[in-house]
Amino acid sequence: MSTTLALSLLILGVVIILALAWYALVLQKEVKRREAFRHEEERMARANGLENLELVAAALLQGQVDITEGAWRCKVLLELLDPSLPYRQEFRIFAEVYEQTRHLHTHQARKDLTPKARFEEDKQRIAVEDSSRDEVLKAAQSVLDFRANYPESLN
Repeated sequence: MSTTLALSLLILGVVIILALAWYALVLQKEVKRREAFRHEEERMARANGLENLELVAAALLQGQVDITEGAWRCKVLLELLDPSLPYRQEFRIFAEVYEQTRHLHTHQARKDLTPKARFEEDKQRIAVEDSSRDEVLKAAQSVLDFRANYPESLN
């Protein structure tokens, strides 16, 4: 092999290595950008979830939302923040109300029920609300305390 050919192959090899290194850096920057974007999206979703949780809990305490609906919403929002939160002692009532009422029809399915069936479901819902009202309101206050101390309250 001639010296010129060897030198040409060496230069070509160095150019290819430099091009691949540049491309690897470009890809690494893109990964970091995407990770930062994902972290920002997660932070915004968490902040939005906390804000919504606070609004629902305040609405529960002010009687602006039914006990059942408020408990369902609080359970879901707590689950979105951390799947274990609805099962903490202070929030467990939300999951219990959900379990006791999840079989009840909502939205169009409720409208499609006969008046008698709707009345029977209302009786069940009201019984659950009456028996759990105080605990749900106490849990709603715990949500507000949780929100006020977030993120330390996660521990």
